[in-house]
Amino acid sequence: MADKDTLRIGGASAFWGDSNKGVEQLVQRGDVDVLVFDYLAELTLSIMASAKSRNAELGYATDFVKAVGPHLKTLKQRGTTLLSNAGGMNPQACAQALRTAADAAGVGLRIAVIEGDDLLPHSEAVSAAGVREAFSGAPLPEGLTSMNAYLGAFPIAAALRQGADVVITGRCADSALALAALIHRFDWKPGDYDRLAAGSLVGHILECTTQTTGGLFTDWWKVPGWEDMGYPIAECEADGTFVLSKPPGTGGLITPLVVSEQMLYEVTDPANYLLPDVTCDFTSVTLEQAGANCVRVRGARGRAPTPTYKVSGTWVDGYRLSTTLTFVGKDAVAMGQRAMDAIVARARRLMAEAGHGDFKRVCIEVLGSEQPSFGAHARPDAREVVVRLAVHHDHAKALEMVASEVAPMGIAGAPGTTGFSGRQKPQAVFRLFSFLWPKSRVPVSVVIDKERNEVEIAPSASESVPGGGARFSHQPLPAGETVTVPLSAIAVARSGDKGDRAHLAIIARQPRFAALIGTQLTEAAMRSWFDHLAKGRVHRYEVPGIHAYNYVLDEALGGGGAASLRNDPLGKTFSQIALTHPVDIPKAWLPDIDPGFQGTIAS
Repeated sequence: MADKDTLRIGGASAFWGDSNKGVEQLVQRGDVDVLVFDYLAELTLSIMASAKSRNAELGYATDFVKAVGPHLKTLKQRGTTLLSNAGGMNPQACAQALRTAADAAGVGLRIAVIEGDDLLPHSEAVSAAGVREAFSGAPLPEGLTSMNAYLGAFPIAAALRQGADVVITGRCADSALALAALIHRFDWKPGDYDRLAAGSLVGHILECTTQTTGGLFTDWWKVPGWEDMGYPIAECEADGTFVLSKPPGTGGLITPLVVSEQMLYEVTDPANYLLPDVTCDFTSVTLEQAGANCVRVRGARGRAPTPTYKVSGTWVDGYRLSTTLTFVGKDAVAMGQRAMDAIVARARRLMAEAGHGDFKRVCIEVLGSEQPSFGAHARPDAREVVVRLAVHHDHAKALEMVASEVAPMGIAGAPGTTGFSGRQKPQAVFRLFSFLWPKSRVPVSVVIDKERNEVEIAPSASESVPGGGARFSHQPLPAGETVTVPLSAIAVARSGDKGDRAHLAIIARQPRFAALIGTQLTEAAMRSWFDHLAKGRVHRYEVPGIHAYNYVLDEALGGGGAASLRNDPLGKTFSQIALTHPVDIPKAWLPDIDPGFQGTIAS
């Protein structure tokens, strides 16, 4: 185990559905003091709320108990602390399931539960306050299915001070789990803003597990061992500096570029990253290779947090149905488009005859034609495509009529049609409603066994004033002849989502390449490149510490998450689309381009 001057934290779960083998790997080969498990997303809470309404013993991430159950004796013997937001909408039920597993293993565990994030019982007060959606300004919808505040790290740290071996929360900031362990170990205070920002960065880096050890890395061909990817370990010091590594002998790759991609993942403004305990400034963070598959991270700065929690509510907005068919032939694109148009037309006729209104939305994507992702920049027609149809309606019965019209196209439409996968069923459309709510109106408690203790949250005097962060100071570009290359020749990228906003980080492969990116990939240039997908404004933020730019594209995901009808509702493909953008570089730079780069250079 680590000595008292350091703390080793392992990231064991990134989402509900991550491999349970992460625990085994970190226990057997990781030598960690703390394991953190992240399971939640906005949609996940809606699913959990629905499960709890059907069965009072459900509503939490059951994978957590399955993952740690076989290792409880070893974890107890080693004194490994477990911190997880697996509680979801029913943290007490999660705690009871873990107690049952511990009793069966003959292990005594002191399990703490953090309560207070679920605001659904306070719906009347929220409604009376006239809250508005944080991005669109829309009024609060009726019939919310979930409403959870993102709690911070100090309640978890309070549970650790009370001797908890395991802390289970409902909704909290993803990074709060690791931050809480650091607060407890190093006795950080609410006003230690730089340390709290550094600890939040630890949590942010760990929360996506293998995504930070080489998973989804732009240069995927350089990453060995996908079949046994290493789970991340942060070895942390009292000043917030940490070294990211993974268990020896595991697959994956940890370099500054890999870590850079994760550092900016789904962070809107890196100079003003708002968390419950601190406002983070990551613009001056530096990353240094500290050994094979080891990167030292330092330089986070912090300011006072805001006096409000972010609250994510979800509500049901009708139903959706999606289906796919495959088309093969020289006119595959045209055949597929016509077939789906015909299915929609037939369904509309049947719906009208039955007294149903029209669709709320229809989305047809010809996957393989490049049109959904690249728009006007798509290459010529493909000879084999999968065409995806997704429709949205207020009533499930209407969508059942769509499902009934897919199979007949196998004999009424184009030759070369295949890929029938049975009649699909309508699914509820969950929409996100995010708003701010005063921390002073959210009582938070630590519950261990039947003892409940309220946690006092340090007040913030006023709203945090946005900081400017560090800015680039570029050297002039060399004069002379230029050549055109894809952006991927000089940069790596990572993209993700926040509601209906796509987040896109572009990191220069070498520091001097950042000046060129700044000059050519302006907000206007990116707005034009994504014109077929993004309907709102594009924002650009500078991150000179890691030679990067962070872009946020508004109204870019067709509603985002479960509300979107697109094949990519989470913006995962935006980075790959961006990396095809042409850039003009000095010809003198050509020898510096990575020889492993897989792309075409046009003069």
